[in-house]
Amino acid sequence: MSRRDVTVPGGLYCHVWEPSSDPVGTVLAVHGITSSSRAWEPLARHLPGWRIIAPDLRGRGRSNALPGPHGMAQHADDVAAALEHLGIHHVLPVGHSMGGFVSVTLAHRHPQLMDRLVLVDGGLPLPMPEGLAPEDALQAILGPAAQRLSMSFDSPEEYVAFWRQHPAFATWTPDVERYVRYDLHGDEAPYRPSTSYDAMAGDYQDLVRTEGNTFLDALQNLTVPTAFLRAERGMMDEPGGLFPADYAARWAARLPGFTVVDVPGVNHYTITLSERGAAVVADAVLHQEVAP
Repeated sequence: MSRRDVTVPGGLYCHVWEPSSDPVGTVLAVHGITSSSRAWEPLARHLPGWRIIAPDLRGRGRSNALPGPHGMAQHADDVAAALEHLGIHHVLPVGHSMGGFVSVTLAHRHPQLMDRLVLVDGGLPLPMPEGLAPEDALQAILGPAAQRLSMSFDSPEEYVAFWRQHPAFATWTPDVERYVRYDLHGDEAPYRPSTSYDAMAGDYQDLVRTEGNTFLDALQNLTVPTAFLRAERGMMDEPGGLFPADYAARWAARLPGFTVVDVPGVNHYTITLSERGAAVVADAVLHQEVAP
């Protein structure tokens, strides 16, 4: 499998894995709210026959200089434009965390691109912590992932040490280390995480807003068969997960063709950044027939 970096017109950066022969199909791998394209390296190893296109969303990774507007509709239109530039007309979107919200919105705004979805611990409205209003819940839900965006670091090693303390990464792997190091912006100290705080805050509104929400409209009109892979542990590796089982089940009962698959032994991060998690995501891809 070969790898290449592509910056499409408009400035969106994409990382592309290409198989050595004609691809079985194309996965559009969409990362989370403060993440990057490097969250998908384990999945690429588990899908050697597939083309995988993984953008750095607007305000993240190597696309971090792109200005607003933000929000799920903008991200959906960004990735649709990237696919058009790359000459890809049919994909299987695989969206993790906020990438699930983007994928659902993409299905609504650009339905010709797909006939199925895989949502990876994301793509349902976020359950709010008890006693917190949606606008006050950002730090409570995201924890260190949000806090780090206002921090600076003297070296890449200091940033790695910051992440090593995160309970979600009790098992540290080379994939996690590459993911973390890629996240740093700049060539010299002070180093900062690449995600724009303004981008995160702007996008977060679509994750929790209950009225006038493009994403909610898209979800409630979702018609393609969808697999929702639910990590059984949450963002801080706590039991119960970001989406409790009964909460996900209630949404599944409302949405036709929406299937929940519980994934044990992983948390919100390691459902993509571990061999166990990537194997389950790959299995969901392989059991869906998608044209190249």
